[in-house]
Amino acid sequence: MSARSVLAYVTVALPPLALAAIGVTHPMHLTATSAEYWRNLHIAILPIFPLLAFAPWLVARGAGALLAWIVGALGFVYAAFYTALDVLAGIGAGGLKLDGMGMATGTVFGLGNHIGEVGSVSFIAASAIAAATAIARFRLVALPGSVLVVVGAVLFLQDHIYFPVGVIGQLCLALGWLWLCVVIERPARDREPLVERVENVAVRTD
Repeated sequence: MSARSVLAYVTVALPPLALAAIGVTHPMHLTATSAEYWRNLHIAILPIFPLLAFAPWLVARGAGALLAWIVGALGFVYAAFYTALDVLAGIGAGGLKLDGMGMATGTVFGLGNHIGEVGSVSFIAASAIAAATAIARFRLVALPGSVLVVVGAVLFLQDHIYFPVGVIGQLCLALGWLWLCVVIERPARDREPLVERVENVAVRTD
């Protein structure tokens, strides 16, 4: 296994696995008791959410420049708009509740959810397009991973990273993207022995 393959596997699997682990501890409701942890948790995961956008692009980039650009653009929209949700409904709402300004949390929750929905839908679209390119290139072997990532993306829209549904969604993303990366990397590995044999023949011929 090459270092490049390992890096790709880590890139697609680690962010959703980290979010799943953190999601297990995510409070179900924002209260005066949970406010500090709620705020600090969302500060901690602020740089993790955008990393989810790499996986669809890594899968789609082998299908051509146009599709790679489309998926990359959708990933950018997701990263920008979902970060707004994390800042408003996570950090902002938690900070307001902690400072005794609970009446204002409804406003930031509403804003965050409306803005974050744009990001979540963009992530579903990016994941669906990437999955479709994998199925088009590798047929049935890519189907299980494709189903997992689309299901995971939809669950992400519905329940974010809340336990249990949101956590299951992140696990689906981790397993699905990992599956697709293995499928994509396998043909490249299968071609390596053939290339080596051709090079050896050329050397002996000379």
